[in-house]
Amino acid sequence: MAHIGWRERLGLWRSLLMYYGIPGRQSRMRRCYGQFIRSGDLCFEIGAHVGNRVLAWRTLGAKVVAVEPQPLLMQTLRNRYGQDPGVTLVEEALGAEPGEATLFISTRTPTVTTLSRDWISQVQQDPSFQSVQWDRDVTVPVTTLDALIEAHGEPRFCKIDVEGFELAVLQGLSRPIAALSFEYIPASIGTALGCIERLEALSHYEYNLAPGETHRLSFERWLAPGEMARVLESTREGSGDVYARRLTPAR
Repeated sequence: MAHIGWRERLGLWRSLLMYYGIPGRQSRMRRCYGQFIRSGDLCFEIGAHVGNRVLAWRTLGAKVVAVEPQPLLMQTLRNRYGQDPGVTLVEEALGAEPGEATLFISTRTPTVTTLSRDWISQVQQDPSFQSVQWDRDVTVPVTTLDALIEAHGEPRFCKIDVEGFELAVLQGLSRPIAALSFEYIPASIGTALGCIERLEALSHYEYNLAPGETHRLSFERWLAPGEMARVLESTREGSGDVYARRLTPAR
C-alpha cells in the first residue's frame, strides 16, 4: 500500500476511536439492529468505513458483505475482518450504474469522503462543515446494488451511508428488499426525500429514524412515507439514519 501521511493516520485514528472506543456503542447497535437481523441473515454494509457495524452484525450472527471504496479504510477492514469467513469485503463504490467515478477524500475526516460534488457544495453551507477539506481524489470502480445481489444474494438488511450518494445507490436497485437504512443530513435533505420516493417506487415501506449515532429509533409508531418526509423537511440540525421496512402485501 502507498505511504500513509500524517493526515491519513490522524483521520484513521479519529475514526477508530469514534466508532470503536465509545463505551456502550456496540451494545446499543446490537439492540437496534437486532430488530431487523437474525442469526444467519445476509446483510449489506454500503459505506463500511472502519467496520463497527460489521462487528455488531457478526455478533448477531449475520453474514456481511461490506463495501468500502477508500483504499486506507479497506486495508483496515482487511486487517480486522479479512480472515472471517462470514465477511466478504468489496473495494468498490456503489451507484446507479456500473463504471468508474471520482472519490473525493477528506484525509483528516474520512467519514465525509464522497462521490458527490453537489453534496460537498451543499454541506459546505453548514457551519459544522466549515473546517472540512476534501484534499485528495482517486478514481474508483463503481458497481450496483443489483449486481451485488446477483453476486451474493438478497440481503435481509442493507445500510447505506455514502455521504450524499444514497439516492444513486438506490437507483441501482430494481427490486425491493426487506429492510434498510440511509443517512439524512439537513443541508442535503433532498437526497433523503428522494430515497423515500425511490423506495416507494419499488414497493411500500414504513419509516423510522435514529438521530446521530444514538442507534435508538425515535418513534414508537412507524411512519407512512409522507409523514417521514414531513419530519425530515422540518429537521434543522443534526444528522442520522432513516430506517425503512417493507410492508407485507397482507398489510
